[in-house]
Amino acid sequence: MTARFNSFVVFAEMRTGSNFLEANLNAFAGIKCHGEAFNPHFIGYPNSTQILGVDQATRDMEPASLLRAIRLDPGAIGGFRYFHDHDPRVLDVVLDDPHCAKIILTRNPVESYVSWKIAQATGQWKLTDMKAHKAAKAVFDATEFEAHLEALQAFQLLLMNRLQTSGQTAYYVAYEDLQNVDVMNGIATFLGVSAKLEALDKSLKKQNPSPLSEKVSNYEQMEQALMRLDRFDLTRTPNFEPRRGPNVPGYVVGVKAPLLFMPIAGGPQQEVRRWLASLDGEKQNALGMKMTQKELRQWKRGNEGHRSFAILRHPLLRAHEVFCHRILNSGKGGFLQLRRTLVRRYKLPLPEEGQEDSIDAGTHRAAFIAFLTFLKGNLAGQTAVRVDPAWATQAQVVQGFGEFTLPDVILREETLPQDLAALAASVGYNDARQIEPASFHGPHSLEDIYGDEIEALGAEIYQRDYMMFGFSRWR
Repeated sequence: MTARFNSFVVFAEMRTGSNFLEANLNAFAGIKCHGEAFNPHFIGYPNSTQILGVDQATRDMEPASLLRAIRLDPGAIGGFRYFHDHDPRVLDVVLDDPHCAKIILTRNPVESYVSWKIAQATGQWKLTDMKAHKAAKAVFDATEFEAHLEALQAFQLLLMNRLQTSGQTAYYVAYEDLQNVDVMNGIATFLGVSAKLEALDKSLKKQNPSPLSEKVSNYEQMEQALMRLDRFDLTRTPNFEPRRGPNVPGYVVGVKAPLLFMPIAGGPQQEVRRWLASLDGEKQNALGMKMTQKELRQWKRGNEGHRSFAILRHPLLRAHEVFCHRILNSGKGGFLQLRRTLVRRYKLPLPEEGQEDSIDAGTHRAAFIAFLTFLKGNLAGQTAVRVDPAWATQAQVVQGFGEFTLPDVILREETLPQDLAALAASVGYNDARQIEPASFHGPHSLEDIYGDEIEALGAEIYQRDYMMFGFSRWR
């Protein structure tokens, strides 16, 4: 009889118990899980260099080579753990393969978030002996948690939809089920393995067994923040989680002015928030932010004649700002892990961490061109790094707005002073002050390094934005 499956994938996230699940799967004769095989920053495990003879460079160039090696490994059904931010090229392949078994591991997102925060604080991601336990309390950040929750739910909904439309089913297992040896044996049976465990592998210990009230330093603040969320979203199984639109918590409404600002990552934001608050003589913290979809609908109903707007930035200027703020910068606001990966795997000629302000214009220009070259492959789905909203095409971002509401007007950064004045006047604010000029990060401006090569590369990468929105040369 032909085996139903020839490989498997464990869909999980950080701090959901996936290490414990893997340790127990590997305790079965006939099952071999190869860690985070498609993590863009390492292969399998942080200190490993290859899986089944496939090294990281080969995997990044041709992910199918590692999939084949895992599937064809004799003597065991092979698999790996996959998180939502792992190599996106692999996801379609495994989801479309009915011979690849799907195991979906879930955990209450509040618990996983708090566990993640504690691990960040202590630097301890695994525990094998209580003598080595490091204690710390998590600090709950509502904005960070909402982003965490949105990412988890979006990924779970994607999995659910793809399995539904392809007629496949998955083995769902909750974090609490991992301590049940019968459940673990059930997973083996699902994979077509007859071996059984008499007891679970106890080499990994639960790191923070105390209740949430004892693990979070600002617990009362966390409770208040969670009251705004539909509590059923936190515990539903993936099959019943509600579909969610774009990043509504990132939208901003006026203090009294009936204006809704829908930011595009990488574009002007702080200056616009200050301008919006100034219409009513207030500071930024008085604006309406971090709203749920329900709250935003209520705001719309209560503000007849409201207007919503988004702002486009020239794609090349936007890419340069993202490069300076997120990649060149190794301090606050920088994507430090990604920066290191781009230096190591994609050979970006970046200065040493902390030395970025001392580079000359020529070095800055070479590093930016290398980043644009990376973006070209990234947006084409040719890298192991997911497309970040900060550098996704603005056309795609605007299209995503439509899942909830489209902006009434899309403004251009270069004509903001007059456009915002007209927008304010349309809702009764005839004496609005002018918006401040945008501030930018980095030791050198785009003007310092701009030339035909950079323009041509930017136009090629963002040809969709150039075409859809009519952008011309930056200078």
